[in-house]
Amino acid sequence: MTNLYLVRHAHSVYTLDELTRPLSEQGLNDAKTITDTLKAMKIDVVISSPYKRAIQTVEGIAAYISGAILIEDDFKERLLSGQPVEDFQAAIEKVWEDSSFAWEGGESNVIAQKRGAEAVMQVLKKHPNKNIVIGTHGNLLALILNSFDQSYGFDFWKQLDMPDIYRLAFDGAGLKSVSRVWSRINQPR
Repeated sequence: MTNLYLVRHAHSVYTLDELTRPLSEQGLNDAKTITDTLKAMKIDVVISSPYKRAIQTVEGIAAYISGAILIEDDFKERLLSGQPVEDFQAAIEKVWEDSSFAWEGGESNVIAQKRGAEAVMQVLKKHPNKNIVIGTHGNLLALILNSFDQSYGFDFWKQLDMPDIYRLAFDGAGLKSVSRVWSRINQPR
């Protein structure tokens, strides 16, 4: 079995620069809890989106296992639009209602999902039978899960916490189970 621990990044300080947006004080505190939670999972590999907030969320577990964080661009958040949107809620609802729709300069759900799902398949090929942490983002996490099971849709995305951890257990390339490991609402099980 290969276990992927998809970690939605902790709370960040909002800036327009997606790449360098750091965690907030609350996010940094939550990242410590994420590290403590993941210590029990016997992690072998840590991978992250190139975004600072995702890296900061998983860097503690990488340090704990004395491993480097492997940066994978395809785990970055979906690009909603090339420009800031006036009404984020309406903009995100639109792309979930029509999976092939993309705002100007942005990615459709179909495109972002394909990118995320292909990245997962590459991780499974490169690291079979390992426990792998992947630092990523809420919308992409939901789209990855949706690629395996369409019940993980817009409503699932809306209930995601920041941070949040989902364990995806694979036998080869076949997804066997999904379970929520941790969120601020649901403490470790």
